[in-house]
Amino acid sequence: MSVENQDKMLQDIRIRIDAIDDQLLQLLNARAKCAEDVAEVKMLSGNSDEVPVFYRPEREATILRRLTKNNTGPLGNEDVTRMFREIISCCLSLEQPLSIAFLGPAGTYTEAAAVKHFGKFALTRSAASIDEVFRDVELGGAHYGIVPVENSTEGMVNHTLDCFINSPLHICAEVELPIHHMLMINKNTDIKAVTKIYSHQQALAQCRLWLDANMPTVERIAVASNAEAARLLKDQTDAAAIAGEIAAGQYNLRILEKNIEDQGDNKTRFLVLGNQFVGPCGADKTSILVSVNNEPGALYRILEPFHRYNVSLSRIETRPSRSSDWTYVFFIDFDGHQSDGAISQLLEEVGGESRQVKMLGSYPQAIA
Repeated sequence: MSVENQDKMLQDIRIRIDAIDDQLLQLLNARAKCAEDVAEVKMLSGNSDEVPVFYRPEREATILRRLTKNNTGPLGNEDVTRMFREIISCCLSLEQPLSIAFLGPAGTYTEAAAVKHFGKFALTRSAASIDEVFRDVELGGAHYGIVPVENSTEGMVNHTLDCFINSPLHICAEVELPIHHMLMINKNTDIKAVTKIYSHQQALAQCRLWLDANMPTVERIAVASNAEAARLLKDQTDAAAIAGEIAAGQYNLRILEKNIEDQGDNKTRFLVLGNQFVGPCGADKTSILVSVNNEPGALYRILEPFHRYNVSLSRIETRPSRSSDWTYVFFIDFDGHQSDGAISQLLEEVGGESRQVKMLGSYPQAIA
């Protein structure tokens, strides 16, 4: 092909791209105008004593699942989801700018999960602890909070489960985030001078095999978060940290090794905390907290209805009760929505066999 023909073909394609971009701009503004109209309707129809709810997780999940189902490529479904989350985030900011509390400091995987779920138009704010995230939302300092609850390698985050025991908050959504750990240092550090590695205890555990093979004599120091580990390197030239790529950018660090986690499919599940009831979207999960009497067969009587109603359990965890010694509460996740007839009947039966059933929430299952 001659240079002249190639240039003409490229020019024709670029003209088509410009025309498509103009169409996209018009359509995006039309969608934004719809978002403003939604906000106006909600403000007019709401009770004067109530704050209208603008973020609807079930509606967002329905939109994203419909779009990925109808996607014919060449864009992959994950790319489509990520792109439309930002469009939704932008339009939602016209209705109500959302403030999101996350487990900080800046650069944590929890912040990355918040941005993945709510988009870059949401206003994120860091909290020093999981308890503080809960308190921030409970007191109205943030519309929603996001906290880690489970890692595919290391299991449950017990602190999050314990906070639910006394909190009035509900679970509004869940987020799954692939976790890739990076080894990083201060840009003035010589790797041969490193005598200690900072990271969260779970990250150290998730990279145990790599560390044993590559840095067996270096001291491993657990800190409050991976982002805190990265922050500590600012003035240290004899230390390294294990954290995510977002933390390296946040604290201007040099990444030495990427993806050092022992399990390549390592993921962490996060929960979105709020004060609202979330309606069904057709692919839902429900979480409950159940306390039982300390007697033989108590757990069997709680779990038997799930088998009888053919409801799939995805997680059951045990935690000590704070009300008395040697009694326990069970955190149970299962498929379905509390408004479903069968689920409603199941919960009634479980309630009859337990001391207490606390509904933590029904919410859309995580979307990649």
